[in-house]
Amino acid sequence: MTDAPRSLRVAVVGLAGAGKSTCASLIEEFARDKGLTHARVKLAKPLYDLQEQVYRAAGTSLADGAQDQVLMEALADAMRRIRPASLADDFVRRLADTDAELIVNDDLRDPHVDAPALRAHGFRVLRVTCEEGLRQERLAERGDPSRADRSTRGIDLIEPDGMIDNSAGLDAYRAAVHELLGSWL
Repeated sequence: MTDAPRSLRVAVVGLAGAGKSTCASLIEEFARDKGLTHARVKLAKPLYDLQEQVYRAAGTSLADGAQDQVLMEALADAMRRIRPASLADDFVRRLADTDAELIVNDDLRDPHVDAPALRAHGFRVLRVTCEEGLRQERLAERGDPSRADRSTRGIDLIEPDGMIDNSAGLDAYRAAVHELLGSWL
């Protein structure tokens, strides 16, 4: 079952380090500038919660915003093995409680179950790219305890409604994001 979108809904996709989280922040900035209510709804919230619990059980902590990508992929694999739609269904339940005029998701990776679920709930897909050398530099600066790209191997199967290259500076990125969103409103 799908619900009729009452808002602009944007799912930002791309490889790690391409600038998805920055894009989501720019989308929220756009919403503030337009006087729109906004919310960021994470598809992988259960994975972030489990990651925190695993680190706590291991007797250590993870820096704010850091991702143990190897662990996150293992957790996603386990949840999807148990029930393929588990992450998408959890997302849809949380989405139903969100009445913001502009909703952004910045962690969509799965083209087979999650992407169709977001599409069914009115999300447009924005693909963010950047030069590979720059992406690698950004990843090196993040401080994640582990890196893995396996979860994004099917990213090209997610058909974007728009694409933005994030290889230039922040001002150019902001302008491109705001221009695209303006055309979608």
